[in-house]
Amino acid sequence: MVLHSPFTIFANMEGKKKILIIINPISGTDKKEYLPDFLKGQFADTDICIEVRFTQYPNHAYSLAREASSNHYFGVIAVGGDGTVNEVASALCNTETALGIIPFGSGNGLARHLHIPLNWKEAVRIILRQNIEALDYCTANDQPFFCTFGVGFDAQVSNTFSKIGSRGALGYVKSALKEYLQYKPQKYKIVTPDGIISEKAFIIACGNASQYGNNAYITPNADIKDGLIDTTVVLPITPLDTAILGILLFSGHIDQDTNIISFRTPSLRIVREKAGVVHLDGESVVMPAIIDVNCHHNGLKAFIPPQVGPKRRILSTLENSFWDTLKSIRKELEI
Repeated sequence: MVLHSPFTIFANMEGKKKILIIINPISGTDKKEYLPDFLKGQFADTDICIEVRFTQYPNHAYSLAREASSNHYFGVIAVGGDGTVNEVASALCNTETALGIIPFGSGNGLARHLHIPLNWKEAVRIILRQNIEALDYCTANDQPFFCTFGVGFDAQVSNTFSKIGSRGALGYVKSALKEYLQYKPQKYKIVTPDGIISEKAFIIACGNASQYGNNAYITPNADIKDGLIDTTVVLPITPLDTAILGILLFSGHIDQDTNIISFRTPSLRIVREKAGVVHLDGESVVMPAIIDVNCHHNGLKAFIPPQVGPKRRILSTLENSFWDTLKSIRKELEI
């Protein structure tokens, strides 16, 4: 099998629900040649028949998912990172077709927020349980995002990260260090239904979900079902502030930093000095100086675990940390 060619497993048995599984062959750091056979085994003897496709070019996942929703598929599963999830989910907004996620990326921010296991077999079990719920999605100048949107330093890092060959946390850290040495905060005006904020800022992050990925909680209190955008404004900071901010970012307490302004709103307008890069779920794009951000309540159906309490959320985070460590060890052994 050639990895970058379309590949299909499809048993269209009468009475079964159709699900399209879209695999991004270049997401993350793990190999994916074995995935079609693995998935075929996981969905055997269920009420679901699957079709498996590999993406071949940018936005191919969007086209495949859009076609599936037009043909009334029960679900479309994104196998990849947040960029792949964004493409698939963008095609499924305001349709009856549900999004599923099998995490295979570098950060997996949305999967982590939804407590979808990084263990692929366990992630498939979430889909097989067929617990489908309505989630919010957001747009920035009408372009959808499902996890986070940002302008400022994080957008510059995403732009640099997209241009390097190595993926994973180490590549992201290298990109961040490179940008930090030369980045200068800009002046912004943030307009919300409740008023106007005018500040020079290092980062403005808008969260539909709580984190960038890798358990970096930029909007730690975000609720993907509340119809609101959690916004974190990071004011200009010193190198010492940056170190403290990093600790708070990964501990889920960034909103307690004195260099932070945080609020919730159904919509906001960001006015900056000039056009430039932004990031949508970690993928960098260029937008004009004025950016309108809106939340679309209950606009996306998704396969997610049943509601979990605090204890289960802690266990989910620990399980995902274990799988992160295991994948890192496997990668080192391959090298």
